[in-house]
Amino acid sequence: MNLASQSGEAGAGQLLFANFNQDNTSLAVGSKSGYKFFSLSSVDKLEQIYECTDTEDVCIVERLFSSSLVAIVSLKAPRKLKVCHFKKGTEICNYSYSNTILAVKLNRQRLIVCLEESLYIHNIRDMKVLHTIRETPPNPAGLCALSIHNDNGYLAYPGSATIGEVQVFDTMNLRAANMIPAHDSPLAALAFDASGTKLATASEKGTVIRVFSIPEGQKLFEFRRGVKRCVSICSLAFSMDSMFLSASSNTETVHIFKLETVKEKPQEEPTTWTGYFGKVLMASTSYLPSQVTEMFNQGRAFATVRLPFCGHKNICSLATIQKIPRLLVGASDGYLYMYNLDPQEGGECTLMKQHKLDGSMETTNEILDSASHDCPLVTQTYNTAVATGTHVPSSPTRLGVAQPQIPQNLHSRPRHLVVKVSRQFKWCKRSS
Repeated sequence: MNLASQSGEAGAGQLLFANFNQDNTSLAVGSKSGYKFFSLSSVDKLEQIYECTDTEDVCIVERLFSSSLVAIVSLKAPRKLKVCHFKKGTEICNYSYSNTILAVKLNRQRLIVCLEESLYIHNIRDMKVLHTIRETPPNPAGLCALSIHNDNGYLAYPGSATIGEVQVFDTMNLRAANMIPAHDSPLAALAFDASGTKLATASEKGTVIRVFSIPEGQKLFEFRRGVKRCVSICSLAFSMDSMFLSASSNTETVHIFKLETVKEKPQEEPTTWTGYFGKVLMASTSYLPSQVTEMFNQGRAFATVRLPFCGHKNICSLATIQKIPRLLVGASDGYLYMYNLDPQEGGECTLMKQHKLDGSMETTNEILDSASHDCPLVTQTYNTAVATGTHVPSSPTRLGVAQPQIPQNLHSRPRHLVVKVSRQFKWCKRSS
């Protein structure tokens, strides 16, 4: 991901680019002085694998899995792609294009070069151009995604500059596969899962994340990131087993969704006041407009992460490190954040380590004591508050959402419960 600001200035520590490789085992970082690779095999230490200072102002650096093959683009020659063997320190080949290179994507079969209005598909074995997709809708952000699966080598890119259409292209058979009307607003983020059978999408509005089957284009999941504000989604990332999907934005919160189909259970008579109210509320949704009913059916975050900043560009990844699921966030503030994810309970993830992307490391205590962050961390969880006797205003659910307090004198189910539903829904707009 390009970490430079809108004016083209580098982020903290002269960072210009950061991205995880295809299986989330290493992190590539481009900067004013060159580029580096870091191993992601440990939480305690961010081991530097390689550093190159021969090429300055590296704005794109993409590594092919754990191999020595790397694709590089520099701000000094933004139309030129260099493919190198970094361990040998040799350049394999280079290609020049008609316009600025905005993104490069790799898998074991194909190399994709994204320009603002065209896409070039190369055979990665000999770098020959197999196909060119010309006259694509204007794509100034270079938004595209490439499946890493050997057989399902699909490419996704915006099919429109005004609405959220996704064009899916089969890079193995070199033909269009499908066009998916994903959102009403223009696209902001795309991501394939490891099998190439699922595609996650988000629009510029940033409130709804959708997952589609590939190549059919059937909507499988729909998740709501929030309703209070529209945000800019920075990145989407599946876990390698396709069970989880993370979404980071320009806010301080990263959302993690669980991709599971809820099995229908036989309806039971509720035994509590809240259960009875919930049953009546769900029954009332049949009288609501379709937009409101859709909101009730959207999934919520299984887990969340509170970052120690907001407003910075960032990229997230779900990786398994030392046999534990982790959420990793690389940001333009010059740090890599590592969090633990509880795959059974979810909830708020625990910050384990924060590493500077120059190879040094800070502990959690140092992070909390730092005064340089834009947004403060929440340092006291519900469990610690209870343990210390601190007053907790309301009972949190698994996701930290307050539940209404039930009056103590209410010991039985109310005989009558009336739910009034307004017929005016001027506030409700279709989420996209």
